[in-house]
Amino acid sequence: MAGTVADVFAPAKLGPITLRNRLIKSATFEGRTPEALVSDDLVEFHRRTAAGGVGMTTVAYCAVAPEGRTERRQIWMRPEAVPGLRRLAAAVHAEGAAVSAQIGHAGPVANPASNRLPALAPTRRFNPMGMTMTRAATRADIERVVRAHAEAALIAAESGFDAVEIHLGHNYLVSAFLSPRLNRRADGYGGSLANRARMAREVARAVREAVGGRIAILAKLNMDDGVRGGLVPEESLQVAAWLEEDGGLDAIELTAGSSLLNPMYLFKGEAPLREFAGVFPRPQRLGVRLLGRRFLRTYPYRETYLLDDARRFRAALRMPLVLLGGITGRPAMDLAMREGFQFAAMGRALLMEPDLPIRIQRDRATASRCIHCNRCMPTIYTGTRCVLAEP
Repeated sequence: MAGTVADVFAPAKLGPITLRNRLIKSATFEGRTPEALVSDDLVEFHRRTAAGGVGMTTVAYCAVAPEGRTERRQIWMRPEAVPGLRRLAAAVHAEGAAVSAQIGHAGPVANPASNRLPALAPTRRFNPMGMTMTRAATRADIERVVRAHAEAALIAAESGFDAVEIHLGHNYLVSAFLSPRLNRRADGYGGSLANRARMAREVARAVREAVGGRIAILAKLNMDDGVRGGLVPEESLQVAAWLEEDGGLDAIELTAGSSLLNPMYLFKGEAPLREFAGVFPRPQRLGVRLLGRRFLRTYPYRETYLLDDARRFRAALRMPLVLLGGITGRPAMDLAMREGFQFAAMGRALLMEPDLPIRIQRDRATASRCIHCNRCMPTIYTGTRCVLAEP
């Protein structure tokens, strides 16, 4: 793009807030909330990330309803969560960074056996998480979940958070509504793209109406589900254009893949099948090892691996965009800025080295030690971490 290229380490406006730089710690479930509330371990996780130099860290995953958790130990946004959220926000602010809460409803990705509540989906389908059928969301369910997003955003704002990130990706509930494969409804929320996008637009508008300009509002949107019959970039571009037109968002973080059907489409790199099998009880372990390749596919890793699709969104939209995927060093950060993205998001590399941003700022030649082995992924059940960085 023509014009001055932004410095990734210079302060930047994001809606009503100013970040000290343009690096955002992306939302990666931390596995540190055993009581579905903020723990000391979670506070320290984000404090370390903030001290490491990002402009903003994102707390994941903050469900808007109890059945909207992927499993029962995740935070769900309710008054009891406020004291812990305030403590977390204060710890991050003390290190000079901003903090965002990723809010959403897991929908068909939820584990109903763990939550002891039925999983919701646009239409009834088999849920492999709980080995049961999901329940098709009624109109009352949709209205309740839309309101719950607004209430969750208010809780985040009242807890001192600087931003919320609405989860519209990875075939969680709103993303499942966007998917022609997962949404077979015959009412006003199914069929045409305009109908399938209705819930996403209602959620974004409800959150904006609830918090106004008090905090920044981002959304994490799939460009491509990465599955046959799922949402594709052409449709996602139109959804993004509608969201921009509605004015509910300050930025969109571009993502891809389906936690339900094809998670490695987002992560790229090695598929840690043996490690995933190891976290399951013995009867299920063999099944994971025998059939897991159908679910955990391998995609080659390269830097800025979502850039090709993201360029199309950058060309079509005026609003700020966050580039995600394979950003681990100064060359990739600078490339994101040259391509016109306002922010860059980092995930796995910060699990290994939370202080990577500040070291890159001091020495642009600093290289990440992350090898994209994805062995961090199975640790979500016991506290998400880089296994290679352990003593």
